[in-house]
Amino acid sequence: MLSKADQPPASPPDLRARIETANGSMFQSTVEQFLTSPTSDRYRGKVQLIFTSPPFPLNRKKAYGNSSGSEYLEWLSGLAPRLSEMLTPDGSIVIEIGNAWEPGIPSMSTLSIEALLAFKQIGDLNLCQQFVWQNPARLPSPIQWVNIKRVRVKDTFTHIWWMAPNVHPYANNANVLQEYSDSMKELLRTRRYNYGRRPSEHVIGTTSFLTDNGGSIPGSVLTFSNTRSHDVYRRYCLSRNLSMHPARMPPELAAWFIRFLTREGDLVFDPFAGSCTTGEQAERLGRRWIGTEPNPDYVQGARGRFLKELGLPEPPKSPRSIAPVR
Repeated sequence: MLSKADQPPASPPDLRARIETANGSMFQSTVEQFLTSPTSDRYRGKVQLIFTSPPFPLNRKKAYGNSSGSEYLEWLSGLAPRLSEMLTPDGSIVIEIGNAWEPGIPSMSTLSIEALLAFKQIGDLNLCQQFVWQNPARLPSPIQWVNIKRVRVKDTFTHIWWMAPNVHPYANNANVLQEYSDSMKELLRTRRYNYGRRPSEHVIGTTSFLTDNGGSIPGSVLTFSNTRSHDVYRRYCLSRNLSMHPARMPPELAAWFIRFLTREGDLVFDPFAGSCTTGEQAERLGRRWIGTEPNPDYVQGARGRFLKELGLPEPPKSPRSIAPVR
């Protein structure tokens, strides 16, 4: 009889979805458990977009779990090869990471950028484009240097890197056009434009700016406020005394990249699903989706994003009928 040390390791269990809709599934699992389980095999090579916001490399430990320093860099970059295997030939990975500060001094850490760079290199990925998400409503931070010492201004942006194994991943900016400005609308109406040579020596052609394409092409700085405090997800969690995820992204951010980098019916994967904002937006936009999240409260709370799909009642709107959150 083999000793316990000589016995082969048990094969990882097949995971069961905790939330299932017609288009998607959420698994209560770490990303590592999911990627080594038989469950992941059915999705391998079929994911069009991995869109996620992993735990930030903060100095202070958060409830949702986060590492720091070289431990964080090695952990995140080590996931790159396995996540890349989940993608279709023209699929993309989009990662959003916030800033970190050096402990005890008013200096920013470069760990966020180092982690993204290591993820790109170890995953053998191409950096398609770098984005910035600006949240103008973000509270002043770091408090010690912004509010108390007043030697820094508040930090209001995070890094977003769009990466892909293929230099030509699927993308279509016609799906994320912005509404024209009033001046552009007037220009299209009057068709009066000052053509000719500019001080830069660039010559403006006669048709360059007078075609109505349905909107203007957006830039790489995306501005979305994150101020929702009475949405259905929050009311659902409060009504069931569930801990809410403390770092929820605005749904507009997830929706923007889903529209930009996927087609209807494509599969979207969020390996750090949290409250399942990505899955909710994929569902609304007619995409298929999967998500993984190890915290049972966050998984249970995520059901509040799919009330109609799960046949659940609307949570109460009166604060008096809502239980306090833990």
